[in-house]
Amino acid sequence: MNQIIEAIYKQKHSIFANDARLLKKLIFASLILLLAAQPGQLGEVVHQSMVDAYLQVSVFVGFTLFIFIGLDSITSFKTNEFLKKTKKIHVPIASFLGSLPGCGGAVIIVTQYIQGRISFGSLVAVLTATMGDAAFLLLAIEPYTGLLIFAVALFAGTISGYIIDYIHGEGFLRSKTFISSSKKENIKKTFVSKLNIIWLLIFLPGLIIGFFKAFQIEIDSFYNLPLDLTLTSLFGLSGAYLSLIMWSLNPLSDFQLSTDKSRGFISRVIDTTNFVTTWVIVGFLFFELFILFTNVDLKMFFDIWLPLIPIVAILFGFLPGCGPQILVATFYLNGYIPLSAEIGNAISNDGDALFPAIVLAPKAAIIATIYSAFPAIIIAYSYMFLFE
Repeated sequence: MNQIIEAIYKQKHSIFANDARLLKKLIFASLILLLAAQPGQLGEVVHQSMVDAYLQVSVFVGFTLFIFIGLDSITSFKTNEFLKKTKKIHVPIASFLGSLPGCGGAVIIVTQYIQGRISFGSLVAVLTATMGDAAFLLLAIEPYTGLLIFAVALFAGTISGYIIDYIHGEGFLRSKTFISSSKKENIKKTFVSKLNIIWLLIFLPGLIIGFFKAFQIEIDSFYNLPLDLTLTSLFGLSGAYLSLIMWSLNPLSDFQLSTDKSRGFISRVIDTTNFVTTWVIVGFLFFELFILFTNVDLKMFFDIWLPLIPIVAILFGFLPGCGPQILVATFYLNGYIPLSAEIGNAISNDGDALFPAIVLAPKAAIIATIYSAFPAIIIAYSYMFLFE
């Protein structure tokens, strides 16, 4: 009986312990849904933004995540043992893991640093190289640009890491804390996972429609649906609404969505896609509503302040988490900021990996983040002056 009571308590605790975060997510999602419910031009702009966000971006992000998280799920690679055998090349290894799309590789290195197994230079390397979930967005829309940024970030992280270790020594700020994972709770599914089947039924035809749109093929001309509906609006709005609702009701933090390998493969893909979708919708809405209410030529505005745009994007990179970085990537993909600014943000941002670093090694995390700004400024402005 005691075991049953304990199990029930743990289940309730896992769902309701993060009530404050859930409330914030629900309020955030409700504001978007409230805008979508408005009549007239405002509602139409919001609806179109949601359709475009889902069919032009989210379905491709989901497709990319199926590939990367799928490979991550079937990999039995033992990182701890590998790091013990490769102490002389920890810095490039950290850079490589950081440059991988998502935050999983970066979180691994941050964890190893907190456990005192790698140098501070390796921490700087991984935080410099990582781009977080914004990488999936670039891969989905501009894969060649994404690969270019990964290569640049990998190079910047490796050089920065070696320089930091040379200046400070490998023992600088080395953590003495050891985190035991023996009590790690396996979370296979959350209660929103019950909607996964519906999500997939919308996602699969949405992906096909997304490919048609990418090749400029007007699929709506092939079918006539009642009530003035189109396949594009039907699947675009359904996918966007469902993704937004599932994200807002998910009890997991955004940091946990794709990094916890104990969770089911499908749930990790869907939950991470929903998170990215939410922020892509925010990015699209920001552009469209700003233009709707101000009639300002945003492209001209950014062109006027062009010399300062990279440094602003780099400062955005200091913000923890992937949401702000997805917003910057959306700016770039919509042609509002130059590639140099996106490169600077990619190098300076640390993604979700900064969260555990700030909590468990705040001094090292802050200093490492500041150090990552130097290569970001140098490379971003070098690219601007040489190629733009």
